[in-house]
Amino acid sequence: MLRLGVIVNPYAGLGGAVALKGSDGEQIRAQALERGAEPQAARRMARALAPLREFGDRVQLLCCAGPMGGEMVEALGFALELLPLPIPAPSDAEHTRLAAETMRAAGVDLLVFAGGDGTARLIADAIGCSLPALGVPAGVKIHSGVYATSPEAAGRVLKRLAEGRWAPLAEREVRDIDEQAFRQGRVRARHYSELLVPDVPEALQQVKNAGAEVDELAQLDLAAEVAERMDPDTLYLVGPGSTTRALLQQLGLEATLLGVDLVRAGQLLLGDATAAQILSTMAEHRGPVVIVVTAIGGQGHIFGRGNQQFAPEIIRAVGRGNIWVMATAEKLKALEGRPLLVDTNDPELDAALSGVIPVITGYRQQLLYPLGESADD
Repeated sequence: MLRLGVIVNPYAGLGGAVALKGSDGEQIRAQALERGAEPQAARRMARALAPLREFGDRVQLLCCAGPMGGEMVEALGFALELLPLPIPAPSDAEHTRLAAETMRAAGVDLLVFAGGDGTARLIADAIGCSLPALGVPAGVKIHSGVYATSPEAAGRVLKRLAEGRWAPLAEREVRDIDEQAFRQGRVRARHYSELLVPDVPEALQQVKNAGAEVDELAQLDLAAEVAERMDPDTLYLVGPGSTTRALLQQLGLEATLLGVDLVRAGQLLLGDATAAQILSTMAEHRGPVVIVVTAIGGQGHIFGRGNQQFAPEIIRAVGRGNIWVMATAEKLKALEGRPLLVDTNDPELDAALSGVIPVITGYRQQLLYPLGESADD
């Protein structure tokens, strides 16, 4: 019998597609919902739990009532045990901490939680390294190394455990944004705590090295190459990151470090665009559209971390052949052979994007690099 505790932060990632950079705080959540954001965390947890359906009575799930997990687990048809905790709607951080503490006291084998770095911090506060845990990525930006690379990757870990196969445990970092650096326009994650995680390297994302030093000359060369490739009749959807910001600076434009900027004919049409604004601009443009993204340092994600404004329907409409990936050779080297990753919240699209993709690495330099997880990982 595998006994799992399941916690869902129902608001995790709510602000991503609507360009709010996160979902912390009641005011931000209300603003995200007003802009048309749809909660995704429960659906992502459902994708992670789906492989356990075949194990029937060999898996027992302990959940919070309502949106924090119980509704989703019951809809999947699992037998579940509800925590004897009153969970109001909306729930808050204290309910997450209390749920984790109660699950530890109940003796679950593994705590599975869906959220982002803020949720990981709450779980770490509650259980430390006294209980194994695994994160299902659902936040806007995820720097911590306690998360699987995707819901499906988390599902493979859970299936492995349900089959009775062992997995070593390792302490992995919970990280969080340096708020002071963030206010100054720099994204730097700092160490906060640790969680004890099933050490299945091919399924776990690496700690994001957002504070790592970069080779500015290499970025300038890379930006110059991409700028020369740009056509005045094409609409460019430029994703977040310091590498893509160097491109906009090369064009003499004010860049949004953490947002998606829309560029055409050397002009900034719209900065920090939402998914809805991108779709509207694409409909009006009626010409070629190119997505320009970079890989997250250390992790390798090109979609699904900090750029949820690139909704699946946008990526499909643009097409795989019109995705430009910018990454210096040093950034790719830091991946140590791991593939670039996609986590678009659409498994079919993730599979369609997988394969090899050209990566622009410098002036007149590019290479083919693997993209996407293997189903056999």
